[in-house]
Amino acid sequence: MRLNLEGKTALVVASSQGLGKAIAQKLVEEGANVMLTSRNREKLQEVQQELQKLGNGKVSYFPCDITKEEDVKELVAATRNTFGDIQILVNNAGGPPGGTFEKFEDRDWYHAFELNLLSYIRLIREVLPDLKKEGGKIINIASSSIKQPIPGLILSNTFRLGVLGLSKSLAEELAPYNILVNTVAPGRIATDRVAFLDQLKADNQGTSREQVEEASKKTIPLGRYGKPEEFANFATFLVSEANTYVTGSSFLIDGGMVKSI
Repeated sequence: MRLNLEGKTALVVASSQGLGKAIAQKLVEEGANVMLTSRNREKLQEVQQELQKLGNGKVSYFPCDITKEEDVKELVAATRNTFGDIQILVNNAGGPPGGTFEKFEDRDWYHAFELNLLSYIRLIREVLPDLKKEGGKIINIASSSIKQPIPGLILSNTFRLGVLGLSKSLAEELAPYNILVNTVAPGRIATDRVAFLDQLKADNQGTSREQVEEASKKTIPLGRYGKPEEFANFATFLVSEANTYVTGSSFLIDGGMVKSI
């Protein structure tokens, strides 16, 4: 299967680590030119140097706080100025704090909205003029909570569903321009974020993170946490030229963990 990503311009958000980095790496290996971004300039420099050695694609970076509208505009402009028109947008963001309903004040809800939903909206708005020229791909990364709420993550449970509604609506609106929009939802993938959530749960339960992880694995039919590269492989297919007809869909990459149909 040919992915035909050579020379494509991809903006991958929150790509200095975790799932974003894994997707960026796969795209570079397939020959795409990738703009990395996060708030950590030093980390971005390290990742840029690491990924540049891996494939034919070029790698650049631009620090950005995606909760700030002006930063988003500058990021998209920098991507366009560096590599030309953007054909691929991978929306991604770190998860909001864990906790139950009574823990959070208005400011917490506003911040989670800005980070996990409004940032996606703003990035799509800025990239859209490029995508409308010849078509393109948008992936919105969410969470397995789009199918099954996760206890203790009410902020994520709320706004990840907003991402799903956004993706589904845009898939119809943008189809005439040959822009494909999909949602990809990770389950228990071995990232720093999942390790943090496991530790948070362990602290609340008075147990160890290793015990929490082992208990989680028992809920996954494949019996293990996923690897970031496994998630990235699927995401890369969706944004490649091999995908010409999948849009408006949501996909769980969770080893069979979520039981809902």
